[in-house]
Amino acid sequence: MSELSHLDDQGRARMVDVSTKSDTHRVAVAAGELATTAEVIALVRADDMPKADVLATARIAGIGAAKRTWELIPLCHQLALSTVKVTFGFTDTTITIEAVAKTTGPTGVEMEALTAVAVAGLTLHDMVKAVDPAAVLNGVRLVSKEGGKRGRWFRDDAPEQSDASVAEPAAARSAVVVVSSTGVAAGTREDKTGPTIEKWLTERGFSVRGPLIYADAEIASGLADALTGGPALLITTGGTGASPTDGTPEATLAILDRELPGVADSIRRRGLDVTPHAVLSRGVAGLAGSTVVVNLPGSPGGVKDGLAALDPILDHLLAQVSGGGAHE
Repeated sequence: MSELSHLDDQGRARMVDVSTKSDTHRVAVAAGELATTAEVIALVRADDMPKADVLATARIAGIGAAKRTWELIPLCHQLALSTVKVTFGFTDTTITIEAVAKTTGPTGVEMEALTAVAVAGLTLHDMVKAVDPAAVLNGVRLVSKEGGKRGRWFRDDAPEQSDASVAEPAAARSAVVVVSSTGVAAGTREDKTGPTIEKWLTERGFSVRGPLIYADAEIASGLADALTGGPALLITTGGTGASPTDGTPEATLAILDRELPGVADSIRRRGLDVTPHAVLSRGVAGLAGSTVVVNLPGSPGGVKDGLAALDPILDHLLAQVSGGGAHE
């Protein structure tokens, strides 16, 4: 059994000395949910609660609390947080909460992510109590963490909960990566883009399936496979150029219910800052049911630029699709 780091050799509480530890990139993801009534869910989604801006207020509260964790939890270190993101989703009777906290330093950000979820949830309770004073904040938990000598850790022992309470969080942060490349599928080329996207998504708290590798001619089958289970996000790489075998945009358009042309245009504009060849990308973006689908180019540089364009908008986009960000 591991020793408790916050106890000294005499069993007294102490603040851990991290002065000899190396700075590394740290990421922590936490989650929780407010169990309430269907009436409250409908009111919040319609932004029609007696106290307006429910989600925006809870988000700001969660971010502010994460920044002050060192003041709230006695033995926590004061961290220079690089970002804190708080997002929400819905089931019929639950508002789900997820927080992602990041820093570069000698100690982790688990407590900051957990504090963000807890305070965001308490704020939700305060905002909805006029309609449902019996609302319950449940399951505040660490989902994953990354950084330090232990590397990545993912929760695999979550307590049993009702299907309704766990279905939305799993879907809200699930992603699939699809690589369209005949050479990679045949084993004659190394996949230099799929792992980059998978790592980027994992760092942002997604549960990632893939990279799934398909030859250019099989990309339609790859997209159909990727949509199995209704992931929140599907990112493709490759097959977006003007080559006769490049068919990813056409296969993607065939599955989309609505396009998001601004997203695709933003990715191209980001690439144009680096190379004029970015204008040749025919990648598209849109919604296939409740799944956000985004095409990225097949080059490492194009993927890097595309992910940089997605980073500031992705959480808000997913919140809108789930019904939680339309008025913010």
